[in-house]
Amino acid sequence: MVNGNGTLPGDLDEIDRQIIDALQKDGREAFAQIAERLGVSPGMVRVRYNRLVEMGVLRVVAITNPLRMGYNTMALIGIKVEGGKLMEAASQVAALDEVIYLIVVSGAYDIIAEVMCRDREHLLQFLTERLYKIDGVRESESFMHLKIMKEVYY
Repeated sequence: MVNGNGTLPGDLDEIDRQIIDALQKDGREAFAQIAERLGVSPGMVRVRYNRLVEMGVLRVVAITNPLRMGYNTMALIGIKVEGGKLMEAASQVAALDEVIYLIVVSGAYDIIAEVMCRDREHLLQFLTERLYKIDGVRESESFMHLKIMKEVYY
């Protein structure tokens, strides 16, 4: 069975998984340090890393802390959309600066968006002046983040 990124589950071996695990903990860790811990050469880690990137399995990025950047209000928003306008509305919602994550889902909502705002006033402005003006958006329900208990990046 092929994954969404075009790789087969068997394409990754234990060394690949350990390289991925190391970079998930610290994306800046030197290949030499990873290699020493795994008992392989730095060149092997470099080749494996490049292959994982080319396969679309791995991408190393900087992750910011929204609180330290002045964004004190985060929310998940469940959005209901008129049937024939789902994908167009989803594209427009995804284009909004405050939206950091967006998925089209099944169930009570059609779209789930995670947004990052400076404060509650900014969230209100986002909802009333931006989200609700998108053609096809019927209604939404906001779930404000109170405390993040676990955050994992895959």
